[in-house]
Amino acid sequence: MSELTVESRDVGDVVLLYPKGFINAHTVRLFEGALQKAISLKQFKIVVNCAGLSYIASAGLGAMMGAIEEIRSNGGDLRLASLNETVQNIFDILGFNHLYRTYASEAEAIASFGPAHGAGA
Repeated sequence: MSELTVESRDVGDVVLLYPKGFINAHTVRLFEGALQKAISLKQFKIVVNCAGLSYIASAGLGAMMGAIEEIRSNGGDLRLASLNETVQNIFDILGFNHLYRTYASEAEAIASFGPAHGAGA
């Protein structure tokens, strides 16, 4: 059994990723694959809903750093929602809170892309 699952769904032109479990050196390829799939489909507005994420190691942070340049150079962004205290602390300690926008809820993260997005669009 895997320590990580990553589901995805689209809301308008925003792709939502739902990692559940642990992102570490053993599971990062699954997370990286989900990011790369969105990029290959030209989906550059990405929200990672971290509600089910128990822990993210440096490998997971590296996967985000590896994708962010291509995402932003195509007019998109990678935003994070629903971080638990453990994951939020990791982001704060490493300074990732200055590199990525974080939101209390998925809805706020989707709305942050502008009025053309969201369930009512």
